Amino acid sequence: MASRFVIFRLLFLLLCLSDSIVQIHSDGFGINYGQIANNLPSPSRVALLLQSLNITRVKLYDADPNVLLAFSNSNVDFIIGLGNEYLQNMTDPIKARNWIQQHLQPHLPQTKITCITIGNEVFNNNDTQLMSYLLPAMQTVYHALVNLGVDKQVTVTSAHSFNILANSYPPSSGTFRHDLAEYIQPLLDFHSQINSPFLINAYPYFAYKNNPSQVSVDYVLFQPNQGMTDPNTNLNYDNMLYAQIDAVYSAIKAMGHTDIEVRISETGWPSKGDADEAGATSENAGLYNGNLLQRIQEKQGTPAKPSVPIDVYVFALFNEDLKPGPTSERNYGLFYPDATPVYNIGLQSYLPELTYSTASKINVLSVFSLVIYVMAHLMCG
Repeated sequence: MASRFVIFRLLFLLLCLSDSIVQIHSDGFGINYGQIANNLPSPSRVALLLQSLNITRVKLYDADPNVLLAFSNSNVDFIIGLGNEYLQNMTDPIKARNWIQQHLQPHLPQTKITCITIGNEVFNNNDTQLMSYLLPAMQTVYHALVNLGVDKQVTVTSAHSFNILANSYPPSSGTFRHDLAEYIQPLLDFHSQINSPFLINAYPYFAYKNNPSQVSVDYVLFQPNQGMTDPNTNLNYDNMLYAQIDAVYSAIKAMGHTDIEVRISETGWPSKGDADEAGATSENAGLYNGNLLQRIQEKQGTPAKPSVPIDVYVFALFNEDLKPGPTSERNYGLFYPDATPVYNIGLQSYLPELTYSTASKINVLSVFSLVIYVMAHLMCG
């Protein structure tokens, strides 16, 4: 086992020293690292995979100490999560402080943790009691961070379903659901107070799946199309995700705030689905994620926020075989558990212009493929 690890590290080092290395430049790009599976590689091997791809932003759904330890002394920036089951306890200052001392502080500063998501899609159900816990939990955790002196490096937020919007078309008319206003208004005030981002899980795939005859597949996949023009602003949108982001900005503005940044905490496309899940194919998944990553690399902003590059966490790193629900839920991964790509997202297509020859490109891609092969072999070995 040790010799295999050394061999892999040597291959990885040789690849990194190449003057024509192909890597992701990951500003604005992050990955959701879910673990609802029984066949995933160890966190230390995941750390090597992400290092080889130069992915430096990871979002967890918990505070798994094995993952955080595996990424010690790396350059990876982590978002960690407190699940909905913790919300009530986190309204207690003593319990919030204890959680931070047990799950966050032992990993600082060797592991770079910059954000805690308090709850996930809390408003995507009818549990008003759970909804009432969200803001107090966020406030209590934040004040515990302040008291422990780590609030300058770790902020708090929460991730929301796009379904919290009552209207999203056109984007300039975006509004939150009226039944959620009593929760969202003070939540936005708190975000503004502590300068933390507002996170949305946005999936154009769902819009297409639910109405494939009416929603343009090119529009949702970032493919060339005429797009749509917002009649109120005359801004043209050539993809649905940007329209969704700007609809959230409009909804926030309608609540009196223009000082809160919207970030995408989840988006993606399944590579496989059931018979009634239109569009769930590896080809479409490759187009969606590949085209999205190209736009991230270009530091694009949305039509309403052109100077603010989109900030996205793609869902997900691996296919997760134990996730419940339709087939698509288990097939959002960019990689299979053996670290081989589920589909080709055309890494070189969203990199800066490369100056080496076609022959060099082929050579580099061959070396890259060799490293991925060796890594997969070691993981399965």
